[in-house]
Amino acid sequence: MTIDQLEEYGLEQMDDEAIREFLATHSTGVLGLPTADVPYLLPLSYGFDDGACLYFTYLLGESSRKAELTERAGRGRFLVYDIDTAFEWQSVMLAGDISSVPEDEWSDITAMTQNAWRPNTLQTATTSGGVALYEFEITDLAGIRQTGLAPDFRENIEP
Repeated sequence: MTIDQLEEYGLEQMDDEAIREFLATHSTGVLGLPTADVPYLLPLSYGFDDGACLYFTYLLGESSRKAELTERAGRGRFLVYDIDTAFEWQSVMLAGDISSVPEDEWSDITAMTQNAWRPNTLQTATTSGGVALYEFEITDLAGIRQTGLAPDFRENIEP
């Protein structure tokens, strides 16, 4: 079924303003990068500049598969979602170009990454390990949500 066909069940498409608001009020999602056989999926926190970019912080070890795949791909998809109930949920799918941000430019975007949620492990490790900052320039976006019972359900339960 297409999204248009699912609208009769209570699904609705989000406009650009609703998508921006959703991205600004959330801080985690899943990055998908291409590989030879199956996509590489990576849960990440992000900072949002309220415009056209997300920012990701990678903790790097001696070798980093996520950094290697990111550099090789140069593009990816990012999914941000929120589920309250079966009839109250939202998701935003982004496509974009990913590039490393030179360290001398990090201070220019610190404010944008302050809202990113970071696990304690990352906060502790960033003081002792290699860290890289990546910019995800959004080239395509779409959002869908359901904000209540589907019309048929409402008709069957309301007196």
